Amino acid sequence: MSKRNEIIDGNLAQRSSYGLVYTEVLGWVDLGHAQGTDIRNLWAQMLRGESQSQPTYDVTYKQAMFGLKRRITVGKSITWRLKKGLSYHQKQRIALAMMMTVARRFEGLQGSFPFSWATDSGFSGEDLVSDLLGFYRVVSCINNAFDYLKPVSKEEALKRWDHYGKIGSWKNDTFKPLLFPDPAQSPHVRPYLGKLPHFMKTVVPYDGWKSGDVGIVDSNRGFIHFGRGEPRT
Repeated sequence: MSKRNEIIDGNLAQRSSYGLVYTEVLGWVDLGHAQGTDIRNLWAQMLRGESQSQPTYDVTYKQAMFGLKRRITVGKSITWRLKKGLSYHQKQRIALAMMMTVARRFEGLQGSFPFSWATDSGFSGEDLVSDLLGFYRVVSCINNAFDYLKPVSKEEALKRWDHYGKIGSWKNDTFKPLLFPDPAQSPHVRPYLGKLPHFMKTVVPYDGWKSGDVGIVDSNRGFIHFGRGEPRT
């Protein structure tokens, strides 16, 4: 659940792992989502699988939320079985498909009862596009992504927040950016869906199910974990 006090200056976006920035290209970006930690974990599983002797290996992708001062973790996960020796591009497509599948389910979980009582994060306008940015920052090795996204100053970002209201009240169930026009120039225009930059359209989600390269081990698992530490799925 993004808050006004989490907004930081756009100049800090590239080197910050936490906070909220507004960009002219992607709209609001949650820097936590945009780190790509989930994709790095998934990629590490793929690398370990390729080093093993078996002809296939399993990888699990998950997203989770924390509550009660991180004493409870609730989330969604899927597990797919991959054939060894797939190309780098095939693995990119698989990672993207896994992320998109779980991200939508996880946002739906956040927006459902009873979680919707405590948070407005379900399909919050910045979440899915921030997840997608995190994916491309990892698999495409883009170190200067924010140079292309045109982040604005903290002052300008606050103007948008105060004019349109909190981002959690604006829902977006797509991976397209939700843009909030400068209220000083367009005071009566509502937010609208924009277009992704070219570098965030170079990978197509995996769909080659007839090939036999990828199988489904666990198609949709919810999990809850009490206490600190890594939750088991």
